[in-house]
Amino acid sequence: MLTVGISNEITKTVTKETTAAVLGSGLLEVYATPAMVALMEETCMRSVQAELEEGCGTVGTGLTIHHISATPVGMKVRCASKLVEVDGRKLVFDVQAFDEAGLIGQGTHERFIIENEKFFQKACKKLEG
Repeated sequence: MLTVGISNEITKTVTKETTAAVLGSGLLEVYATPAMVALMEETCMRSVQAELEEGCGTVGTGLTIHHISATPVGMKVRCASKLVEVDGRKLVFDVQAFDEAGLIGQGTHERFIIENEKFFQKACKKLEG
């Protein structure tokens, strides 16, 4: 059952592949904002997936974040999410990211519950023109 307070944490190590230089969001080999965003979305998504009906999932629909500190390759980044609002199919999370030195990013992430097959078929219809 989806209830306010569901939380999750995921930890990953910053690699060259997750740097701004490789992902195109900057020139330096530091943890890229797009990589942090992906980690935040994954952390939120995984926190609620087991609570959804079979055949359902969630998709990200909004994210307001601040990336406040750079993290070099080799450091670990930990993301923590907490479900703070359930409004029908809309889920709102508080999310924070930390490296081994402290807070590096924070914000709010919104996801919507979807029926996976129906959602996918609707997306594929775009190919038909």
